[in-house]
Amino acid sequence: MQKRDPRALMWAEAAAFIDRAGRLHRRFFQPGAPGTYPCWEPAVDIFESPDGLVIQAALPGVSSREVEVIIDGATLVIVGERRLPAACRHGAIHRLEIPYGRFERHITLMAGSFELVRRELADGFLNLTLKRRPDLDAAGVTRSNTVIR
Repeated sequence: MQKRDPRALMWAEAAAFIDRAGRLHRRFFQPGAPGTYPCWEPAVDIFESPDGLVIQAALPGVSSREVEVIIDGATLVIVGERRLPAACRHGAIHRLEIPYGRFERHITLMAGSFELVRRELADGFLNLTLKRRPDLDAAGVTRSNTVIR
């Protein structure tokens, strides 16, 4: 009986795991039909300063008219859609690594009340600047909802 090298077995298992992960990734990021449930969540970075928050959401290829930002109490919601390019809608897709379809990201804000003071979509990033607001009700929640399109 031939003795197997444990390093070769380890690499074979790692390659099988990477193959399974790739299949799951492709299945998860399939293009969704417009108006259906969210297909993906954009990655975000959140930075806090004494004055408020700066939130960056990675949205390459998404136009500003496709994005809606909602502040509902202590939750910020980024909703939109990344559409497939027109040339790709009727052809065969050989590789699809960038997620397309409807997206939605819910972010629970830190304690306090925030107001959206700046919204900019540039270089594939949605940059949001939120300023702390002192107008809280007894429960510590803002008095109104904000929708920015």
